Amino acid sequence: MQAFTTLTALVAPLDRVNVDTDAIIPKQFLKSIHRTGFGVNLFDEWRYLDHGEPGQDCSQRPLNPDFVLNQARYQAAQILLSRSNFGCGSSREHAPWALLDYGFRAIIAPSYADIFFNNCFKNGILPVILAETAVSQLFNEVYAQEGYQLTIDLAAQQVRTPSGQCFDFAVDAFRKHCLLNGLDDIGLTLQYADDIRAYEAKRREQAPWLFS
Repeated sequence: MQAFTTLTALVAPLDRVNVDTDAIIPKQFLKSIHRTGFGVNLFDEWRYLDHGEPGQDCSQRPLNPDFVLNQARYQAAQILLSRSNFGCGSSREHAPWALLDYGFRAIIAPSYADIFFNNCFKNGILPVILAETAVSQLFNEVYAQEGYQLTIDLAAQQVRTPSGQCFDFAVDAFRKHCLLNGLDDIGLTLQYADDIRAYEAKRREQAPWLFS
């Protein structure tokens, strides 16, 4: 998993409450268990004017010109700004997979659905929680300034605006450690690889019949 330390990046504003996981990645794309390839279908029903299906050539599909990710000023955005209860709906890890595959490394919103929130950390996305007043201010600034960027400093637990204003955010210490060091569940386990090998060798000596 890619480590998250400090990110300075363009912000894309998704000014909607209750963005659910079926909107983030519609159900027809959930057949794959690979973590990549979902980016082209992120927000598929809002992003395109036709109905999308797995394996379809998205480069030939008609785009919705009113959707934020199709607007030139927000291309290559890595920070998604949204409203409350982001990631609600059914449980699907494909939602953070799609966001990450598209290029988003962080989300800023007043609140998140619990399962989505947890899945973000496990897949290298930082979900930042800020007060609704702060989020509204950021929306206003994004709309007013093309090319608007924010800096998210995980170590300092701060979001910094171009004017130098800082918003502090809370994050669980263990999750922070994992993101800063790029450790997913597999990475955490591999930290104890030597101990695991030593245990397996000892077990073979104690009960060789189990391994015959």
